[in-house]
Amino acid sequence: MPSGDTRTDMTESAIYQKVLTLRAGEGRDMHTLHAALHGLTVAMVLTGHGTHRFFGQDIPCNAGDIYVVPPGIPHSFLCTEEAAPMTVRCLKFDPARWLDGEAADADTPRYCYGTFHDNAAIAYAMLNAETQAAVTELMDSIALETAGHRPAWQDAVRAHLTLLLITVGRYVSNTIQNIPRLHAMEWHTVSAALHTVAARFGDSTLTLGSVADGLYVSKSHFSRLFKQVTGRPFSDYLKGLRLDHACKLLCESALTVEEIVGQCGLRDLPSFYAAFHAHTGMTPNQFRALHVQKQNKNYEGEEHIMIILSDISENLQKGKSKIVKEMVQQALDEGSNPEQILNEGLLAGMSIIGEKFKNNEVYVPEVLVAARAMNMGVQVLKPHLMAQGVKATGKVCIGTVQGDLHDIGKNLVKMMMEGKGLEVVDLGTDVPAETFVQTAIEQNCQVICCSALLTTTMGVMGDVVKAAEAAGIRDKVKIMVGGAPINEAFCKQIGADCYTVDAASAADAAAEFCAP
Repeated sequence: MPSGDTRTDMTESAIYQKVLTLRAGEGRDMHTLHAALHGLTVAMVLTGHGTHRFFGQDIPCNAGDIYVVPPGIPHSFLCTEEAAPMTVRCLKFDPARWLDGEAADADTPRYCYGTFHDNAAIAYAMLNAETQAAVTELMDSIALETAGHRPAWQDAVRAHLTLLLITVGRYVSNTIQNIPRLHAMEWHTVSAALHTVAARFGDSTLTLGSVADGLYVSKSHFSRLFKQVTGRPFSDYLKGLRLDHACKLLCESALTVEEIVGQCGLRDLPSFYAAFHAHTGMTPNQFRALHVQKQNKNYEGEEHIMIILSDISENLQKGKSKIVKEMVQQALDEGSNPEQILNEGLLAGMSIIGEKFKNNEVYVPEVLVAARAMNMGVQVLKPHLMAQGVKATGKVCIGTVQGDLHDIGKNLVKMMMEGKGLEVVDLGTDVPAETFVQTAIEQNCQVICCSALLTTTMGVMGDVVKAAEAAGIRDKVKIMVGGAPINEAFCKQIGADCYTVDAASAADAAAEFCAP
């Protein structure tokens, strides 16, 4: 039986075949088996046991099981048995190129010779030994024809594919529950949507609305239809696809977490950490380190450091200052780069706290104890960072404006900004407009951040903007305003650059302003 890759020129014939061997804990995404071909998949389990995942379902599969999956449906196999590997033979082809008439048209009941009974989203069969041998022989014949390119080989492949689909279609089982049956137009809509999502999930602008618009259907109708077919809301499906791809990149690439976030179309680093933990029960570094550990039981060095950094992040979130301080020192003793400890341990943990605070999952007390833990770790790192010449990502001067002595909100914003890796010059309370501007000039700050709680002091913020203009630095510095009586309209009225509703959002905005 041929194994490995058997393919022809994808631009001419659009057919691909491969035998995969999966061991315990290993999985393979069939939807991306060959990126150049968006086609129908026939996948037969040859040996072993495992699960076949599609539409969020994990279906047990055994030797002799065969699945036919239309284009556009992400699906994967996972081996779950320790004793023996699972082998899966996967044939992928474009029905529109290889079949004729109604058999090539997804909108007809005769599509793929009726393999998808009643417009089922996926076809499944449990083959007996005789039928499995017949299917194997047909797949072997297709492999030989596509490899050999003998005279009339394309006609031969077309004949074998036809017989293969008819043979499988006669054994299609309805034993899998909850597989949706749809009208042809509904299935065409969902199939096209799945194809769009699979091709563009790395685009951060992809939304339910943009997909619905591209299909010329209403958002509400598309949302209901998508959930009916997949069993999941569109947003959950898209997030799951992005996070699954992030898991794959963590295991198969050396990309940093920030680079992975960009490639997966995810919003930002803090929300990614929170979503990834909810998705896997681990931080990205723990997930990657666990994968490395499975590959090499005796792992040491950088992999071990990843575990320590993840533990630093988790203990920081719990406000365990003493443990954070000890683990930062342990990471240094074991050779970890101080900048890596800062970014992937301390700042990563504080970013998660900031995101949770923004979402009302934690409150001021939790932020305060987490910030204290971060400061304890930073004190250990500071001499090492200075020795390496590591600098903050930006500099902000912050203060409560003249006439106002309140500082709780200002202090919270300061801690959040420090948690983003920014250097913050704290001017305290009752700060005149000229002091903000003079400090920004002397300290080379990119951002001035003004806080106020009293409505009677709001006007000083406008004075800060005017003072910056008078000093000739208005085009060089961003001015942020915040506090209970402040809103977006007031920010625009005085000519400031940014207003945020909470400390976490203020830190995000300042970090963006300071980005190179």
